[in-house]
Amino acid sequence: MDLTGQPAPEFTLPRDGGGEVALSDIDGAVVLYFYPKDDTSGCTRQAIAFTERADDFAAAGATILGVSKDPVTKHDKFRDKHGLRIALLSDAESDVCERYGVWAEKQMYGKSFMGIERSTFLIGRDGRVLREWRKVKVPGHVDEVLEAVRAL
Repeated sequence: MDLTGQPAPEFTLPRDGGGEVALSDIDGAVVLYFYPKDDTSGCTRQAIAFTERADDFAAAGATILGVSKDPVTKHDKFRDKHGLRIALLSDAESDVCERYGVWAEKQMYGKSFMGIERSTFLIGRDGRVLREWRKVKVPGHVDEVLEAVRAL
């Protein structure tokens, strides 16, 4: 599934710290990243990297939203443990994951299971997907996304 050039699927999801975030309520570009699970090594490195560059993304006019199936209570613990300063959204039913095509069959230790494929979407001010990164490898990814945001 390639969403580039398409309107980004709309959503409203609960977030860490309480409340909800609706994609349509955000003014400016959005960096929407999907990650498998709070407090695992790759997901922690990615969230910390986005947090470390959060001010740079904001200066470039972009809001960062992280999405996993974890409940908000787990997001709160993850945020507090690592000092995260990005919004963490809970897609417990995986509806948004499915609409973005990141809910996929994965393999680990010879077993198949369904899970979130680490992916990032850059959504422009007009609500269209400008760029997508699928099967993301964490090292260097945040800097690459920031470069794309700055090029808008």
